[in-house]
Amino acid sequence: MIIYPAIDIKDGRCVRLAQGDMARATVFNDNPAAQAKSFAEAGFSWIHVVDLNGAFEGRAVNESAVREILAVVKLPIQLGGGIRSMDQARAWIEAGVSRIVLGTAAVKNPAFVREAAKAFAGKVAVGVDARDGFVAVEGWGEPSSMYALDLARRFEDVGIAAIIYTDIGRDGMLSGLNIEATAELARAVEIPVIASGGLKDIADIAALLASGGLIKGVIAGRALYDGSLDAKAALALIARGKA
Repeated sequence: MIIYPAIDIKDGRCVRLAQGDMARATVFNDNPAAQAKSFAEAGFSWIHVVDLNGAFEGRAVNESAVREILAVVKLPIQLGGGIRSMDQARAWIEAGVSRIVLGTAAVKNPAFVREAAKAFAGKVAVGVDARDGFVAVEGWGEPSSMYALDLARRFEDVGIAAIIYTDIGRDGMLSGLNIEATAELARAVEIPVIASGGLKDIADIAALLASGGLIKGVIAGRALYDGSLDAKAALALIARGKA
């Protein structure tokens, strides 16, 4: 199992939101690149980056901050937020991003997701962001009538590298992961599933490991910034669990 430390960028700064609300942002670092370097030094093997402004505007807004991250760390970067076209996807892959995350596009333009998955094999993930079981898009600001499971199944056979399942109601709240819903999704699809939203502490990591490898990764945000999750202890637990 992989822990993906999260760097969410709003107005050029590293922040954490509460339940995806841009008005409820806490700034944790004015320098996202420095934060990325800190995560690399802590021993993480991937970094998860989101252009929050881009998610709302449908284009790269914090491009310079993301490029600075790419310049200072050699870890693979997983990037989401505002990627809505093949030109945008190609530009980020060519810039050195290891995996792009498509969320709004998965709902509104599934043909693009399929095209991207074919063109960039192993480099496309789908973000399934759910509130009460229904997918939300446009930076989580717009609800849809699509069930999370239906969205995940839409891309079962197109070569998607991962599904990132986020429980929006828990995101940034340190309330604990929705492991039950995440595991249900993982059992329903062949695509590897990454859990997101609400990670609290090492007990959540232990619970994920107890799933027997069903869930392949987890996004860690506020828990790392607030210190409720100790990076060294979490990585050591995973190493012992070998999951």
